[in-house]
Amino acid sequence: MEEREITEEQLAEQARIRREKLKKLQGEGQDPYAITKFPVNAGSACIKGAYEEYEGKEVCVAGRLMSRRIMGKASFSHISDRDGNLQIYITRQDVGEEKYTSYKKDFDIGDIVGVTGTVFKTQTGEISVHATGLTLLTKSLLPLPEKYNGLQNVDMKYRLRHVDLMVNEEVRTTFFRRAKIIRSIRDYLDSHGFMEADTPILLPIEIGADARPFKTHHNALDIDMFLRIETELYLKRLIVGGFEKVYEMGRIFRNEGMDSSHNPEFTTVELYMAYADYYDTMDFVEALYRHVAQQACGTLQIEYQGNTIDLSKWERLTMVEAVKKYSGVDFAAISSDEEAQERAKEHGIELEAGKKTKGHILAEFFDAYVEDKLVQPTFIYDYPVEISPLAKRKPEDPTMTERFEYFICGMEMGNAFSELNDPIDQRERMVKQAEKKRAQGANAQVDEDFLNALEYGMPPTGGLGFGVDRLVMLLTDSASIRDVLLFPTMKPKK
Repeated sequence: MEEREITEEQLAEQARIRREKLKKLQGEGQDPYAITKFPVNAGSACIKGAYEEYEGKEVCVAGRLMSRRIMGKASFSHISDRDGNLQIYITRQDVGEEKYTSYKKDFDIGDIVGVTGTVFKTQTGEISVHATGLTLLTKSLLPLPEKYNGLQNVDMKYRLRHVDLMVNEEVRTTFFRRAKIIRSIRDYLDSHGFMEADTPILLPIEIGADARPFKTHHNALDIDMFLRIETELYLKRLIVGGFEKVYEMGRIFRNEGMDSSHNPEFTTVELYMAYADYYDTMDFVEALYRHVAQQACGTLQIEYQGNTIDLSKWERLTMVEAVKKYSGVDFAAISSDEEAQERAKEHGIELEAGKKTKGHILAEFFDAYVEDKLVQPTFIYDYPVEISPLAKRKPEDPTMTERFEYFICGMEMGNAFSELNDPIDQRERMVKQAEKKRAQGANAQVDEDFLNALEYGMPPTGGLGFGVDRLVMLLTDSASIRDVLLFPTMKPKK
């Protein structure tokens, strides 16, 4: 085999030699870049999957040259297409002496080739194509990574995703599955009467939500604009307008930190169902995740980072119940902010200024004691009103809201409410949120257009938002969000 470990100097030398080969071919009137198309009529998967139908028939296949084994008057190669590898058998007798010589001298690993030939099995039983025609379709001017080590540097895998996809079949498989997951989400929502919507990405105001937006400037209007941090407020306007089930799958942008589960731009689904509450939404999440897992993986028992996750069983705990279960502190028995502060001090939980109410402290206990324990699918519901500005208060306990989040493998996967549709209460909460954000130096504003919409009347509504990338991580056993983004955000190289 030609592949071997090579140095940086050898890489540069190979690149120089490949350019010389290209110049020679062009001088002979055989410029591969001048070829506009090739009549592909079969691929590696269909030939291997239906060999009996293809045996002895002529096919036209194409792909990237991944190996060569030259043995005098006959040679074997493998080409890679979107579905896998296919062996090609090439002889001087069948393709002609001139083409065979060119194949040996002018072709390189990484070149894209077209092959015409008949399908057969070798003596070792490998399904192959016996070439009768061979065409160099594109010259690769840079050598591929060494075969057995591949593209191992993690930083380079993300920066050179195109190379990563060429040489790592498991990476291609991840992104094929991502496409299947996205398709199955849409299919499920469409089949349940939801309408897909497209809402603005550029917004004229910075809203008061906690997430920090990216800021840009519109020259023609001479105004600052902000990339959206959610799709919620526009989708709710559609509920007001009479679309009773709506969703949007799209990019969200947040100018915040990066880690294994956060990227500055990411894909979410937000959906809203009129005349439903958060219990209905919990049921919907379970059914949706079961559908998607079955479609994408063929099972509800998912292996993720050493854990077997059973998507057929979901636990439900209130936040108070979860905190009591994992920390031993019963917030149902705490009657004042001061008592909650005392419990926080006893447990070494530091409190930020302005976040010293019982509700804030309950959320801090949850973060400290509970979240990383939630390995199997778990709904945590009934959140404090202080941290839920868009959720409806619980009628029997106005300090709590009808909100839930759900967790798998210690990772928050989605967030949902019985949506707040009281325009007076909503205004009060948004004003407080914006004031808090302005105190931190932001120019946060209240979305008056959204409040105006609420004043026309929004029916009782269940809403849900979840991260598509984190769902793909789960269903592809990927440890980092960068592994499921084709082109994750990277710090530019100097």
